[in-house]
Amino acid sequence: MADRPHLVLASGSPRRMELLARLRLHPEQRPADIDEAPLPDEDAYTLVIRLAGTKASVSARTDDEVVLAADTVVVYGGRILGKPHDADEAASMLARLSGRTHEVITGIAVRRGATHLTDAVTTRVTFRSLSMADIAWYVSTREPHDKAGAYGLQGAGAVLVERIDGCDTNVIGLPLPHTVALLREVGFEPLDPSA
Repeated sequence: MADRPHLVLASGSPRRMELLARLRLHPEQRPADIDEAPLPDEDAYTLVIRLAGTKASVSARTDDEVVLAADTVVVYGGRILGKPHDADEAASMLARLSGRTHEVITGIAVRRGATHLTDAVTTRVTFRSLSMADIAWYVSTREPHDKAGAYGLQGAGAVLVERIDGCDTNVIGLPLPHTVALLREVGFEPLDPSA
């Protein structure tokens, strides 16, 4: 079997690296420094696909490498919840999500030479009802500070969640089944037992 092409992850996210490591993939990390602000009237679905695609394009250096990029947002009440700027904003976001259902949307892009594929995955997450003490405790873990929607499913934030409808790895930042499918479409076999 021919060698697999070089795989690049256009992200500095340790969570995305951990998810790929579950598949025994250890890509080169090449974070893309781009403006992630939404365009006027841009919906969340369009935003994450645009940002993932831009990250893949910016990070690509050669035609024979495979570049994987992703962007994740949390949406509640039609509003995109980004990463909180401070503890107060994190607490406010968590209070807003308490006892309610929101969506986590991840855009994925895979680029290999002139081939550029994108997809987006939506997962519905329902929080249990949180007390102010629950919120204060979680904010004190400092876990919310670098996460969209101010929580992380892969850590202590798992105790906030009552139900997940859809892909759980999407909530962590990279929907693995969809990622595998896109990688295969560009000729990269991520589940190669000989690799």
